[in-house]
Amino acid sequence: METRIKKNFNLLNGECTIIPFVSGGDPDIKNSTEILKSFAKNGAKILECGFNFNAPVSDGDPIQNSSYRALQNGAYLDKVFEIIKEFRKDYKEQGIILMGYWNVIINFGEDNFLKKCKEVGIDGLIISDLPYPENIPFVKKCRNFGVTFVQLIAPTTSNERISKINEYADEMIYYISMLGVTGSALKNSPEDIRKKYMEIKKLCPNKKIVIGFGITKKVIKKLQNDVHGLVIGSQICSTIEKSIENGQNSAALEASTKLYKSLLNEVKN
Repeated sequence: METRIKKNFNLLNGECTIIPFVSGGDPDIKNSTEILKSFAKNGAKILECGFNFNAPVSDGDPIQNSSYRALQNGAYLDKVFEIIKEFRKDYKEQGIILMGYWNVIINFGEDNFLKKCKEVGIDGLIISDLPYPENIPFVKKCRNFGVTFVQLIAPTTSNERISKINEYADEMIYYISMLGVTGSALKNSPEDIRKKYMEIKKLCPNKKIVIGFGITKKVIKKLQNDVHGLVIGSQICSTIEKSIENGQNSAALEASTKLYKSLLNEVKN
């Protein structure tokens, strides 16, 4: 069965795409939903939505603050599922990936979580603190439910380990561009990132590989001709935060859409 993630990558025909990330419920439930819809309306084929946790250890200040704001708005897991369900009323073809932390899933119940993912139209999962090989049992459960599990690969991951990870990877792999947290200044040169990316691509020839952490317009320009996708999260979360600081939650929709369109335009030029 062809998933929406795979279908949308195939529609891109090898072209790089920008994958936007937002925390479900930031700046509030309604506007968070509208931001996702706006991204889809303006060309997003695959989107990431964060389910919130009060100790997001992989994330820097922009996404941490975004997650905290969402929790203050009452955007716990049930509300995030409602956001996706509302999104699916208007946008049925885009791939939606939920991103978050393992503890939330344990508390909700693994089977209940996966059933709910299928029910509301979630296609894939990124679990930041559930690495290979500890994730193997959950990967198998995800496959039973028809939910893609997105494996993570770091700059320090050996080729031997990459090959093993690939055995338990579905159609998409997430390459973390640097050691550190989201939103950090890029520590590796685009050339070094490309070199590692091409190694991963060679070892995982049937997978679509996206890059996240430290992605800026400059990095997009350097990498767009070689990669399947680039994830933008911290910039979007910072844009939402600035709108809130100006006392305008509703302005976050326009500002984040403007940012997304400008980033997408980078890969089209």
